[in-house]
Amino acid sequence: MRTQPRSLFDPTLVRPALFAAFRKLDPRHQLRNPVMMVVWVGSAFTTLLFLQAAFGQGEAPAGFILAISLWLWFTVLFANFAEAMAESRGKAQAESLRKARSEVIAKRFIEDPLASGLPRKENGAPGAFFEPVEANGLVKGDFVLCEPGDFIPVDGEAVEGVASVDESAITGESAPVIRESGGDRSAVTGGTRVLSDWLVVRITAMPGETFLDRMIALVEGAKRKKTPNEIALDILLAGLTIVFLFATATLLPFSQFAVKQAGQGAPVPMTMLVALLVCLIPTTIGGLLSAIGIAGMDRMLRANVIATSGRAVEAAGDVSILLLDKTGTITLGNRQATTFIPAEGVTEEALADAAQLASLADETPEGRSIVVLAKEKFRIRERDVHGLSATFVPFSANTRMSGVDLADRKLRKGALDAIESWVAANGGRMPEGVRTAAQTVGRAGGTPLVVASESRVFGVVALKDIVKGGIKERFEEMRRIGIKTIMITGDNPLTAAAIAAEAGVDDFLAEATPEAKLKLIRQYQSEGHLVAMTGDGTNDAPALAQADVAVAMNTGTQAAKEAGNMVDLDSNPTKLLAVVEIGKQLLVTRGALTTFSLANDVAKYFAILPAAFLATYPELGALDVMRLHSPSSAVLSAVIFNALVIVVLIPLALKGVEYLPLPAAKLLSRNLLIYGAGGLVVPFVGIKVIDLLLTVLGI
Repeated sequence: MRTQPRSLFDPTLVRPALFAAFRKLDPRHQLRNPVMMVVWVGSAFTTLLFLQAAFGQGEAPAGFILAISLWLWFTVLFANFAEAMAESRGKAQAESLRKARSEVIAKRFIEDPLASGLPRKENGAPGAFFEPVEANGLVKGDFVLCEPGDFIPVDGEAVEGVASVDESAITGESAPVIRESGGDRSAVTGGTRVLSDWLVVRITAMPGETFLDRMIALVEGAKRKKTPNEIALDILLAGLTIVFLFATATLLPFSQFAVKQAGQGAPVPMTMLVALLVCLIPTTIGGLLSAIGIAGMDRMLRANVIATSGRAVEAAGDVSILLLDKTGTITLGNRQATTFIPAEGVTEEALADAAQLASLADETPEGRSIVVLAKEKFRIRERDVHGLSATFVPFSANTRMSGVDLADRKLRKGALDAIESWVAANGGRMPEGVRTAAQTVGRAGGTPLVVASESRVFGVVALKDIVKGGIKERFEEMRRIGIKTIMITGDNPLTAAAIAAEAGVDDFLAEATPEAKLKLIRQYQSEGHLVAMTGDGTNDAPALAQADVAVAMNTGTQAAKEAGNMVDLDSNPTKLLAVVEIGKQLLVTRGALTTFSLANDVAKYFAILPAAFLATYPELGALDVMRLHSPSSAVLSAVIFNALVIVVLIPLALKGVEYLPLPAAKLLSRNLLIYGAGGLVVPFVGIKVIDLLLTVLGI
């Protein structure tokens, strides 16, 4: 069960965000956002105009100028607050991660714990001499012992042992996970705690360079770089700001000229021009832009994905090609026994019995799966090994067989040709039916293990890579949103085709070398596609480094994790769908709020322009469709709405606009209807309501 995220306006987050909003009034901070910098300058300028009006001859009533000035300052503060809230959520999570990485004393081995002949403890752990050392004193290559209750000090790899590990501080999952040496579950993360058994861990990262450290730096947002789309939007907003700045600046000499020509009215006050400028430039999206980007990174982390690149988060929204490594990514990574195919004259139960006996001492995942399958199908329980006087024969790369020697017979299981030679040496022969069954299993993408007792062949145990549950449905979802899935594997084309069909991918690349993966990615990139890849092995590292979005599995090798620009802490290859959705949600949110920001300028034209020039050109009264109370209340209402709309949209910026898996054209039409039309209508209503309140209050 995942830990519940904090509410959007948790008091423990709001208080620090309020203080940060005032600290961000520093003009050096405001310079990063050209739109809000203009508002800041306008706020400072109207403050000076108020002081002039308060202590001398002002261009407008001091109370009116003060009200405009205060609401302009509030506009800047609200924008700062939105950014600070997004950062505050990340910093709060970073603080909890720091607590998870409290000072740890590690048990560092002085001798090599893997050396033969060393004493062992009662629990089987190496008894080689070790010394207590602080986690910060460890270096790459050190070996440490982690027993129940111990925190794993730094990221590493389990090289001996198997243990239940609590990773809730990192992943948010309360259920413990199994970590063991070898295979795809050997990676361990600093700050997690061993619950049972023991592990010998080889340190693979220096303190300060761990994934926990990267996560803390990420969520604090201190090093977040702007993405190309964000930079492009900044340029657009800066361009619009400059255009409106020049347009507004020309209104002062125009109004002076108009007054002389018409012989009535008065020039537009500078205060009103500043208010007009602030209302016309895209302050809504300008104030929320940073919050949207930071919140997108925060949502990625809440999906248990460490993104080491902000650009990758946004690129995920435009991914059209997804490459997936097969072993450990699409499949479970270990072959499992699925079927017993008996030889002629042999019952399936007799084959299962012989296969289980031959596998009792086989600690490989394949061997354990044979024992389990025999139990499930025929209720064959574990035997009294001592009562059987059994001598187990481990697997050998030379013989390519393993098995057991009993008092009355010898059992072996292994490759077809290896068993055939062994049976022939014992005076038997391989039945054609068994040979055909083994070949059929191989053509279907499985691995056949033949079981025999000296001269007698019992049949075939079919092993196959097990496709992870629910993955076919997830690939179908990816197909609906326009993402092509391609499985890459080192298997032969026959095996690859069988797994690809079962998993439901669109295409596959068989017998894939690291060079072939690189070539495929570059080919798609040259065609204009953004390519994402998930992988977990060292052989995936070059392709991960080339991909635009590279999600490495946390249970994968260190090389894969260092090559990727994201790490999935859950090691779930289908998580890329969530990554893509978060990326698309980031783009949709930014686009929707930009549309709303630009659309709501229309109502401000109808509010401020008639108010500014009504005395000189009474005909402009026809534009006052909202029938606002007075020029002063019209301008003040527009400024207040301009500030408050930022506050109202903060939850949407932090949570994100809902992403629906629709074609791009439909999604655009939907958002234009909601946020474009909404941006036109809402300000008319909002400004009118504020004007009525100001009138009732006599302001």
